[in-house]
Amino acid sequence: MTKKPAKPVMPSAVRANARAPAAGEAAPAKNRATRAAERRAAIVEAAMEEFIARGFAATRLDDIAKRAGVAKGTIYLHFKDKESMFEELVRTVIVPVVARLTALPPPTGSVRDLVEAFAGNFLKEVIGTRRGDLVRLIVAEGPRFPSVADFYYREVVSRGIAGMRALIELGIARGEIREKNLARYPQILVAPAMIAVIWQSLFARHAPLDAQDMLRVHLDLIFGERRAT
Repeated sequence: MTKKPAKPVMPSAVRANARAPAAGEAAPAKNRATRAAERRAAIVEAAMEEFIARGFAATRLDDIAKRAGVAKGTIYLHFKDKESMFEELVRTVIVPVVARLTALPPPTGSVRDLVEAFAGNFLKEVIGTRRGDLVRLIVAEGPRFPSVADFYYREVVSRGIAGMRALIELGIARGEIREKNLARYPQILVAPAMIAVIWQSLFARHAPLDAQDMLRVHLDLIFGERRAT
């Protein structure tokens, strides 16, 4: 009976190297995930620049790919179309600002102090920034693209209104706000923010607007003037 040839014995160093990929196979996967996340971020950043420069309707995926430094096909690995890309922009750039309002704890001080702090930060983070440019873009092109406007309402406007209404109702319960009907129209509370965003792009070069001071006057009308201490 013919004996089977013995299996060659691998040197220990070779065996160790052969096992190495199994021990470190998570690293290549992590690197791929990191590169994919970086490409996605580059695409979103390029999309924001193109949307702001050209408008939603005129922006092409080819231009976004060129600005991002990727092939057009790479975009489809992350987004199905231009609309989903714009939605991602809203989620990452604007939604977090509004989410801070809904996450606020019950105020230990006055409701006015809380509203003033939030609105003041909102103005700082929106006026003169890319966030403000996106808001103006939605105002300008929303009527032509109802699905975009609907998404912005669900993700941003409805949350902001709910947060403002909760604060107004608390202000009424505490006696800080006398006009109870304000809870029916919480849009009034944030009106200066929208006015400031639109004014900045259209009329600032003719008549600069002090948005923070306008906010203070607006809150005086709702809460009453602050008393000197």
